[in-house]
Amino acid sequence: MGQTDFDCLIVGGGPAGLTAAIYLVRFHLKLKVVDAGKSRANWIPLTRNHAGYPDGISGKDLLTAMKAQAQKYGASIETGRVTRLDRIEGGFEAEWGGGPVTARTVLLATGVTNRRPPMDEDLHDEALSKGLIRYCPICDGYEVTDKKVGVIGSGSHGVAEAVFLRGYTADITLIAPDKAHELDAEDQARLQDYGIRTVDGPCQAVALDGGCITLDTAEGHYTFDSVYPALGSDTHTELAEQVGASLSEGGCVLVDSHQRTSVPGLYAAGDVVIGLDQISHAMGEGGVAATTIRNDLAKEKPLMR
Repeated sequence: MGQTDFDCLIVGGGPAGLTAAIYLVRFHLKLKVVDAGKSRANWIPLTRNHAGYPDGISGKDLLTAMKAQAQKYGASIETGRVTRLDRIEGGFEAEWGGGPVTARTVLLATGVTNRRPPMDEDLHDEALSKGLIRYCPICDGYEVTDKKVGVIGSGSHGVAEAVFLRGYTADITLIAPDKAHELDAEDQARLQDYGIRTVDGPCQAVALDGGCITLDTAEGHYTFDSVYPALGSDTHTELAEQVGASLSEGGCVLVDSHQRTSVPGLYAAGDVVIGLDQISHAMGEGGVAATTIRNDLAKEKPLMR
């Protein structure tokens, strides 16, 4: 085929994708970022784990600043959802509603989606904005120190999250999401050792009041300062699968130490690779991926001004 439209197409405008965009455009490469606007970072009311912001920064403000930084150097960022990705001679062809576009390389930074607890969508979003629902105890467990916390989950995954949060507060309740708990003897012993209560489901968040959130459960109403859903997440690997990229046992896109997938010219970074839920980790992978893309392209054709 002839010349492609872009040196790199970045799918996803979260911390990984935008970090890569800043690097790549400053490498003087022609790139396009297509962002569906679904980055989980947008949900974060205030992150205090991200280095350089002693008083914290909202996820939305951080993404806005990163987008402005990439655009300052000439990055093209477009709102859309890439629905098709094909391998073609010399690269890839993608579609997101405005006709096919070609690129020599593609970086997938499509992330994951947290599974939400059963509740009204507007109520969920309001609770999230107020810190009454939280999804990342690594990020914000400090903020629930010595507070009353509910964990919606069951099985080993729910138990593990409740035990992790026990390092911040003694008042932890593990609530089954949709039926009575079915815990093996080992998990029951762990909960007992850590002094974590259990409540059977089904449960549903029903009200926000006075800086607290109330859940309706099979055992009545319970009110908490914050609730952590431990319901897992869904990784957005559809585009990787369309071009035959290998996935890990955990269902993430499999990459090498330089963010290369099993498909030449296809790279991946951020939570689509491993759902660590950490902005700094996603940014690091975005920087590694961008540098690898630049160096791999230079092997095919010297990059000169």
